[in-house]
Amino acid sequence: MKKLIILFLLSLFVAPLGAQQIALLKYNGGGDWYANPTSLPNLIKFCNSNLGMSLESKPATVEVGSADIFQYPFVHMTGHGNVLFTEAEAYNLRMYLISGGFLHADDNYGMNTYIRREMKKVFPELDLVELPFNHPIFHQKYNFPNGLPKIHEHDNKPPQAFALFYEGRMVFLFTYECDLGDGWEDYVVHKDSEATRTKALQMGANILQYVFTN
Repeated sequence: MKKLIILFLLSLFVAPLGAQQIALLKYNGGGDWYANPTSLPNLIKFCNSNLGMSLESKPATVEVGSADIFQYPFVHMTGHGNVLFTEAEAYNLRMYLISGGFLHADDNYGMNTYIRREMKKVFPELDLVELPFNHPIFHQKYNFPNGLPKIHEHDNKPPQAFALFYEGRMVFLFTYECDLGDGWEDYVVHKDSEATRTKALQMGANILQYVFTN
């Protein structure tokens, strides 16, 4: 534990020397963690252009149980299927999150049951809470008075945002029935309208802005 926290503290000193980098989470269980390969690069480009951020243009890939995770202030995960954390991975992820890190899981359809189960391993004492529409994450640079925008239809359910809070700080965000990552992808992938892609990118930018200012 002490070694992991030291690694995280060292990353705080290193990060300001250059552009910050965000990461994609590689996990086990059979789910396609690598889905939506163009989504994060497009979100990064949008945030750098519209929020004045200085993020590295290419995201890193980091494994759940790796000490390297402490280098990244924001980690994103997606997929359609099973997610499985070992006990050691769950512990490592917990240490990362309580030390100042943030995890955003975006359900690409089929992740819901599994991510809820695995995050209970990480924080057995916490329960996911649904964010109300007036939560600040929906009202950063871009205003979303009705909460998460609907990007892709799955089961005729409204989009919902759930979070885990550790000692008052949001450490985990789960976006469900929304599919933000699809909206971040290149136009040729899903051929979403410009309006749909824009609102997806704006909501993604809100998430990053909220994380970096809280």
